[in-house]
Amino acid sequence: MTSVFAADGKQTACTIIEAEPNTVTQVKTTETDGYIALQLAVVDKKEKHTTKAELNHYAKAQTTPKRFVKEFRNYSIKKDIGETISLDIFSEGDTVKIVGTTKGKGFQGVVKRHGFSGVGEATHGQHDRSRAPGSLGGSSYPSRVFKGLRMAGRMGGDRVKMKGLKVVKIFPEKNYILVSGSVPGHNGSIVLIQK
Repeated sequence: MTSVFAADGKQTACTIIEAEPNTVTQVKTTETDGYIALQLAVVDKKEKHTTKAELNHYAKAQTTPKRFVKEFRNYSIKKDIGETISLDIFSEGDTVKIVGTTKGKGFQGVVKRHGFSGVGEATHGQHDRSRAPGSLGGSSYPSRVFKGLRMAGRMGGDRVKMKGLKVVKIFPEKNYILVSGSVPGHNGSIVLIQK
């Protein structure tokens, strides 16, 4: 993340996103596919890691093989196969939504995963219980653990949509877009920017 200062001196925390131009690899229509959609691909990959079917698919678009392909329905941009979509569709001040996968944190306890406070002070004979979850609730009745009970487990790695982020600045020559606030995922992860 970085900061941008406005003319009045107000500081805004921003995330820098490198938005490579997306290549249109397929235009789906109701006559050929039964629905209308635009297929975009981004990030080059080597030919030796590409299947022959994928090579033929990208050859129709006259582009190199790509790592990530996404299909968009109900789009308003009119593009033909082989054309690219760049940062021109965004302008400074736009409000965008960003979809990404959060950082995976592995198996975590209840204090980190759910914000439990633990037992607190080590009084009343407590020993090594400061980060324990406490009672689970069910003894002879109902003799089971209720579904959805907050317990230790895998944390992170979820698909998250951040809404209401503002486009602060755009650098079209470097394909950089600065968005206010934080964005889900680790450095270098792939995110989806929606208007």
